[in-house]
Amino acid sequence: MVKNQTMQRLILAGRLRREMNFHQRVWALTARVPRGRVVTYGDIARKLGTKAYRAVGNALNRNPYAPSVPCHRVVGCDGSLTGFAGGLEKKRKLLQREGIAFMGQKVDLPRQRHRFR
Repeated sequence: MVKNQTMQRLILAGRLRREMNFHQRVWALTARVPRGRVVTYGDIARKLGTKAYRAVGNALNRNPYAPSVPCHRVVGCDGSLTGFAGGLEKKRKLLQREGIAFMGQKVDLPRQRHRFR
């Protein structure tokens, strides 16, 4: 059994462990997304071996580690801004401050998508 402080350190370091629950695994993957890059809910779901894109969004909605776990760097499959507790305008501003380019109302995914290893 992993203690809470140890689990928090693992999540913030982006390290996945078998004993993590789904939400913890989502948060750990999201912690890996570097400044100036974005991923989609589907990218995270696929990396976890599931098609539960909405469950990924649900986990990010409950993210207790923001901004260290940068849920604002997760966007819709077409680059649209979706689901941010602080509001979509705030999400857009955070991304723009990180140098994320937009094409209209959507993130330019081909240029700024992070690829999980």
